[in-house]
Amino acid sequence: MESLGTREVYANPWMTVREDEIRRADGTTGIYGVIDKPDFALIIPLDGERVRLVEQFRYPIGMRRWEFPQGTAPDRASADPFSLAVRELREETGLRAGKMTELGVIDVAPGMSSQRGRVFLATELTEGFHEREHEEQDMRSAWFPRAAFETMIAKGEITDAQSIAAYTLLLLHEHSQP
Repeated sequence: MESLGTREVYANPWMTVREDEIRRADGTTGIYGVIDKPDFALIIPLDGERVRLVEQFRYPIGMRRWEFPQGTAPDRASADPFSLAVRELREETGLRAGKMTELGVIDVAPGMSSQRGRVFLATELTEGFHEREHEEQDMRSAWFPRAAFETMIAKGEITDAQSIAAYTLLLLHEHSQP
């Protein structure tokens, strides 16, 4: 596909929506709607056989959901993925990691969004106080045994696609270790 032009149709501090005029491979034209959001960092805090999750109300689906800590830089800014991961872990959980390992990249919804995420494994953790943003005031954080986390996925209690994909990257990382 070739872009023939673009126009912004909506913007707020977290995202923009644009409509692109496109030309397809067969020469026909059309439009493509794209949600632009800054890239995010997702962090898997791992302490032995337990993981730390956060729970918050997710307005678009009208439900509270457990997921791994994750987020973007304020005001649609781009940020170094490692620094962003350190900040999001501290903000949402209060944890500080002695070691951060990048596990991979995930695309949120490549059919409609440009947003990508970097997944990090946080280990050698120390507890501290969270520094949540105003929008995160309803957030809670708790440790879960990995077996309980996996059961929550199987039962449909954890449905956050990014968290499930990130956990797959963790499993692949662990299987590749000698």
